[in-house]
Amino acid sequence: MFDFTGVIILTGVIAVFSFLTIRAWKLKNAFLKWIGVFLAGLLTLIPVALLVLALIGFAKLNSQYDNPVAAIQVAGTPAQIARGEKLANICVSCHAPGDQLPLSGTNFVAKFDFPPVGTLYAPNLTPSGNIAEWTDGELIRAIREGIHKDGRSLLIMPAGSYRNMSDDDVQALVAYLRSQPDTGEPTPNNQFNLLGAIFMNLSDFRTAQQPVSSVSAPQAGTPEYGKYMVDIIGCSDCHGDQLQGIVDNGQPGPPPGPNLTQIVPQWSEAQFMTFFNTGTMPGGAQVPILTLPSGFSEPRMPWPMVRAVTTDAELKDMYTYLHSLSAVESPVR
Repeated sequence: MFDFTGVIILTGVIAVFSFLTIRAWKLKNAFLKWIGVFLAGLLTLIPVALLVLALIGFAKLNSQYDNPVAAIQVAGTPAQIARGEKLANICVSCHAPGDQLPLSGTNFVAKFDFPPVGTLYAPNLTPSGNIAEWTDGELIRAIREGIHKDGRSLLIMPAGSYRNMSDDDVQALVAYLRSQPDTGEPTPNNQFNLLGAIFMNLSDFRTAQQPVSSVSAPQAGTPEYGKYMVDIIGCSDCHGDQLQGIVDNGQPGPPPGPNLTQIVPQWSEAQFMTFFNTGTMPGGAQVPILTLPSGFSEPRMPWPMVRAVTTDAELKDMYTYLHSLSAVESPVR
């Protein structure tokens, strides 16, 4: 991933202003000389700084990771496919154009109103995409460790949450991906431009994780299993590492969520279930809708996704876990 055209153009700009700086230095008029050196020199240093930042960004984008790939063949049983279909609803916001299965891929930049950083696609994960070229072990590594088949880091992939996914669940998810109907076309290659590479120094999109060994899910029907579901759904992305809430600072990323350690313990189990079945909070208010200029909209708290991913029993385990948390003091109420 490298923008040769952009780098060549920026290098040409540097060469032109470097030449003008040298010409200004040779002027006999002292006033014109120093004004010319200052202006031309400044116009040389700015693109030099941008070029350095871009090259650092491209180096990050092309970094290689040697996480091992498991030699595994997923059985693809009906039970696995059914469980995988539930779990695949975690992925619909990024990988499904209409936020509904199947996961036929989206133009991520257009859907989420990214700045013009180049092309960035959430890939088509149906069999008509590129996954036929991937082994089951490579897919599992991508899901839990954020590593592409070619060894580079995936971008904006919540592997930090999915690394907690159990062996059984991640294999079920792969089984479902293989079983989907052929939908859409193979995913175009991602290609960041100079702006995208520079932006990598401000907000690193890489999501590569350390290798994941075998993971087992806790016993269902326990608070520990509720925590497991909270972790793989990725509640901490919006609500913070301790679910203490995140202050809205205007930065790009998931919408900042409130302090769950102070909210959920005040709710009854029935109120919690009503919230995830209807989006209605205690008191009758509905979850606000987040709408982007692109036209993409979804509830600010993605309760339909959580409801689609979980069974009633899993939601109740999540409630038991969240209800048991001690309140964490934070600026977010």
